[in-house]
Formats: sequence, C-alpha cells, structure tokens
Amino acid sequence: MKKQSFHACATCIHFQAEKYEKGISYRCKRLGYETKPNYQFQCWTPKEHVQKLMEKRLREMKE
Repeated sequence: MKKQSFHACATCIHFQAEKYEKGISYRCKRLGYETKPNYQFQCWTPKEHVQKLMEKRLREMKE
C-alpha cells in the first residue's frame, strides 16, 4: 500500500488549523510554516487514527 493515499499535512500530528475572522490559517507546528491540508512534506507523522486506518488497509490487502 502506498502511503501517498494518506500522506498529506491534514493527516499529520503537526498540522494545526486556526480560525480567524478573516478565514482559516493552516500551519505546521513542527516546521513553523504556513501550509495547506493537501501539501506533503517528508517529515510527515500520521495521526493515530490515520495510522490505524493504514494498518487496517494493509491487513486487508494481505488477505
């Protein structure tokens, strides 16, 4: 299974969305950069629920 199907900033533990009067700001807490939910960086660490989904799909592929 390719991690690319899950790999995006929005699924990373470092992704942070902040709502303001003028809109929403997306940031990477680790890098300190403004980002977008669909961006990808090599430092990606999936959130716990994403990791479980990846493991589930991997098990299904092996069956």
